[in-house]
Amino acid sequence: MDSPFPRARRRPPAWLRALGNDNLPLDVCINGAGYHRAAEFKHDFFAATGLYDCDGERIVVKFGRRAPLFGLPMGWIGRLLTDHEARLYERLHDLPGIPAFLGRVGRNGFAHAFVEGRELRRGDRVNDDFFPRLAALLDTLHARGVAYVDLEKRENILVADDGRPGLIDFQISWHWPWRGAGLWPVRALLRLLQASDRYHLLKHWRRFRPDQLNGDQVRSAARVPVWIAGHRLLSRPFTLLRRRVLAWLGARPRAV
Repeated sequence: MDSPFPRARRRPPAWLRALGNDNLPLDVCINGAGYHRAAEFKHDFFAATGLYDCDGERIVVKFGRRAPLFGLPMGWIGRLLTDHEARLYERLHDLPGIPAFLGRVGRNGFAHAFVEGRELRRGDRVNDDFFPRLAALLDTLHARGVAYVDLEKRENILVADDGRPGLIDFQISWHWPWRGAGLWPVRALLRLLQASDRYHLLKHWRRFRPDQLNGDQVRSAARVPVWIAGHRLLSRPFTLLRRRVLAWLGARPRAV
């Protein structure tokens, strides 16, 4: 008889964890207030993310990688990704649906507000305003020279308790903060990535609220852009191999 309980997951090897053998810190200080760790959300190769609490006020703290990899220093990668993501949260802090940036935590961490709600789940029935609001949020990101890039992942889209949409995790989002943002190659890449954002938005929209789309939009959502199809063709074998290796190592659950 199959067990009703999920299989226990082995702790992955230290080299697969951003903090190595260490866990998320029990306590952090943000703007003079002390927060205690309440839960661990995720701990993968590049970052560890947790929920922290201070007298009922909950925040999210994310630490970039600091553990070495087979003796090679990797803290610089953690700092680079943390700087990039923190900069984007600061750039977008005034937008509804983007958690407020609360400050840095040491060299490899930062904190943002916790959004009361949950990730978008398969089979959800969102309200009539959800996707129009998400589209408006994405348009504003694009107008500020940002491409979200990771919209394909449903878990990056939040459904707040009030039904409004939100976005989290800007680790791989695209923004060119240096001189030369107006150069043709930079602008062309930005437009391509933003077009991918719009495709993935329309794809989610078709799955969750097809009643709001017209025929042309439904057909567009079903038509995979050539650059995305090419990327999937090249990356799919690597992705499947990576998942199997991580499952074997205990870093992700095995299929039951």
